[in-house]
Order: sequence, then structure tokens, then C-alpha cells
Amino acid sequence: MTLSARNRIAGTVTSVQTDGLMAEVVVETGDGQEVTAIITANSVERLGIAVGEEVSAVVKATEVMIETE
Repeated sequence: MTLSARNRIAGTVTSVQTDGLMAEVVVETGDGQEVTAIITANSVERLGIAVGEEVSAVVKATEVMIETE
């Protein structure tokens, strides 16, 4: 599949929690960071997302904020 989004983060699904129509999917990157996505439960089922699966978190945003201390 080809997407216009350039920000892809490869990782492994470590948690999938479904509650009604929505699901929280946690992806751990190779360096131990976590990315959490809230997607529909239908998408989890359709994509076959399960703990241990290798996936890419694709980030498409109009804004990115940077914070300093």
C-alpha cells in the first residue's frame, strides 16, 4: 500500500484493548518507546491486529509541537 504520510514507526503490538466500537493499540518500537493509537474495533478485526504482530504506526498530522524544559 502506498500512502502520502512520511512518518512511519515500525514496531510490535504489545497490547490491544477493545471497548465497544473503539480499541486502543499499543506499539513498541525497537528502542523501547511506545506509540498508542485509538482506532475502531472493526479496524482491529479487519487488519488482523494482535499482540506480537509487526506493524507500522503511520503518523499524518497538520501540526507537530515541540516542547523544551
